[in-house]
Amino acid sequence: MTIARNQQICVEETPYYHVVSRCVRSAFLCGEDKVSGKSFEHRRQWLIDRIKQVTSVFAIDVCSYAIMSNHFHIVLRVNSTKEWNAAQVLMTWCSLYSLPVLCDRYLKGQISTEAELRRVREYVAEYRARLASVSWYMKAINEYIARMANEEDKCTGHFWESRFKSQALLDERALLTCMAYVDLNPIRAAIAKDLKGSDFTSIKERIENSNTWLSGFGKGDNDLPFYLSSYIDLVDETGRCLRGDKRGFISEKTAKAIDEIGINPDDWLDELKGFKSIGFSAVGTAEQLKEYSKKTKRKWTLGIKLTPALE
Repeated sequence: MTIARNQQICVEETPYYHVVSRCVRSAFLCGEDKVSGKSFEHRRQWLIDRIKQVTSVFAIDVCSYAIMSNHFHIVLRVNSTKEWNAAQVLMTWCSLYSLPVLCDRYLKGQISTEAELRRVREYVAEYRARLASVSWYMKAINEYIARMANEEDKCTGHFWESRFKSQALLDERALLTCMAYVDLNPIRAAIAKDLKGSDFTSIKERIENSNTWLSGFGKGDNDLPFYLSSYIDLVDETGRCLRGDKRGFISEKTAKAIDEIGINPDDWLDELKGFKSIGFSAVGTAEQLKEYSKKTKRKWTLGIKLTPALE
């Protein structure tokens, strides 16, 4: 039985969410069809370009991503639109979608009655909520890609599964575990040998581009609560540890990077290996999961019980 989005996403509890979208059976997001020999690799760039465009519009930042052959992962941070004025909301929304005539007249200063102004306010409230909605964010990405793929394939029908999967990340530890899990997807799938070769992932984007469009790292109010150099060291060395011939090995450098954010190296490997992207509605400690269930009005929450939250 599916669960309503308002019971899965609670921004008051956490702004961070892990989202996965998967193609329907026999559809190719990317990769090469071994039967026909046709390559769909160019669709990876379609998706990256669309994610960047939609992110520039919505009050949502991308913390990490990985584009795989038949699905993609994104870790999102949802921000507030409360301080956006009416004109900003309408002009932002119309960069992706058309506006009602009444809203267009408002922007041109042509509203003359209180009834018209009241209706404009209703539109503004609706668009303000949408611009901070994970559901609308994913809709803006997935519908666009589906149309392009179906046009290229000369077919109609569903391209994506019924809807995307989402996980709430309830603390810094859950966020870090999920981001590393996402960035290591190509390595775990044995389609990349190192981080620099992990094409179409956020970790490669961060390594190659210091002025990336992704969420920043640091200690600012809008930054991820880690340092970029430590995160890259952590993901790189963890990727080596996940290899069968070096399982459990932690270098001295990685131990220091992990220690900087207060994580036991042995626990970290166990948590990352056990992280599941499907089937868990939230990730955090037992107490956090209970509180999240209350906030989302659920009798229970399926999630991963991590070790105690960072002090």
